[in-house]
Amino acid sequence: MTAPLSLGLHLLLGIAGGVAVGGGVIALFVVLDIIPRLAQLTSSYDKVHWYEGAMVGGSLLGTVSDFWNWKITAGPLAELGVGLFNGIFIGMLAAALTEVLNVLPILAKRLHMTHLLFGLLMAMVCGKVAGSLFDWFVYRQ
Repeated sequence: MTAPLSLGLHLLLGIAGGVAVGGGVIALFVVLDIIPRLAQLTSSYDKVHWYEGAMVGGSLLGTVSDFWNWKITAGPLAELGVGLFNGIFIGMLAAALTEVLNVLPILAKRLHMTHLLFGLLMAMVCGKVAGSLFDWFVYRQ
């Protein structure tokens, strides 16, 4: 495979993966109203815009730091703090996901696609498997 063709393929796959992950995150957080629901459960609904801004800022900072390989040298206390905040986020996200666990059947019903629900689930599973196999056997070599 020539270098420009390989670069173009990598670019296409990178953009497609970014759009897929970004679309999933947007669908999860914005369309399903996870952040406002979480703010309602914690009785801090007046700060929902701060939560949304923190999510956007954090994902932007994380993306930039990943692209440019930023490294922060800090002691174990800072690592403990980052781990604590990551654990809080994952725990709150898991609690919010229990509210929307039956998303796919509701989505299929609203889009009048209940007869295609099995195909939708299989497409998601096959895409995940294909992406994982590509990552393991092609991308990491």
